Amino acid sequence: MSLKNTICFGVAGNFAHHLEQAGELKDFENVLTESVDAPKGIFPFYLPHSTSFLGLYAIGTDTLELPSYEANAQVEPEIAVLFDIVYNDRHEVVDLKAKKFTTFNDCTIRKEGAKKISEKKSWGVNSKGIGNKWIAIDTFKEGGIMDNYHLCSFVKRDGVLHPYGVDAPLLGYSYFYTKLQLWLVNKMNTQKDFGPLEDIAQHLKACNYPKEALISIGATAYADFGEHHYLESGDEIYVMAYDKRSDDTSFEDSETKILLHQKVQ
Repeated sequence: MSLKNTICFGVAGNFAHHLEQAGELKDFENVLTESVDAPKGIFPFYLPHSTSFLGLYAIGTDTLELPSYEANAQVEPEIAVLFDIVYNDRHEVVDLKAKKFTTFNDCTIRKEGAKKISEKKSWGVNSKGIGNKWIAIDTFKEGGIMDNYHLCSFVKRDGVLHPYGVDAPLLGYSYFYTKLQLWLVNKMNTQKDFGPLEDIAQHLKACNYPKEALISIGATAYADFGEHHYLESGDEIYVMAYDKRSDDTSFEDSETKILLHQKVQ
């Protein structure tokens, strides 16, 4: 599925401890949030038809290409949700309608001196990764299909499989379902260019008010290997969402499992 006409955003700081482990908490020291557990903001990683570096479609499926320059890159295992965007006649976002979800690798380079989050998020083709299928969302609130899903991730290096992110229930996101939806709508309309964040309403305008948004809703905390090891050429990445009610623990497709498998180049 091509998302070349879909604006793509990520959520920063929507899972406990991730920003601390990634060494990025200081970037947000002047960003005020509604509560202690609130995400820090949203950032773009693909702007359709933009002439900036964010106009390059960077989402791959089976290959992750590391930057051509020396850089420390880490997997950011996430759930990505595809939303329809509803605008009013003033081009303000008034609703986001969740349609389906998949696994996502919002791979990030740890770049000293980057002024914006987006500067660490896209460096060329195949600098992101998306799952091999989607699962339809019946309702984006408790009681729906997403209640039962967990997210986990691994990196295989030299034949050894290492947990990279912790195995986490989707209900473990700080902001999820209606709380996340309302927060996203507000940030799309009100977030300004400040510190590491950008003016999202201006991005929507510049992209001629896209009808859809792919939103990666936040990376899990890292397991020990993920926290202390950057990606290397030859690694294999696995990001998997699975129904906790299933006893299928294989890295194979099934009706209730979404797998992202990338080889690092």
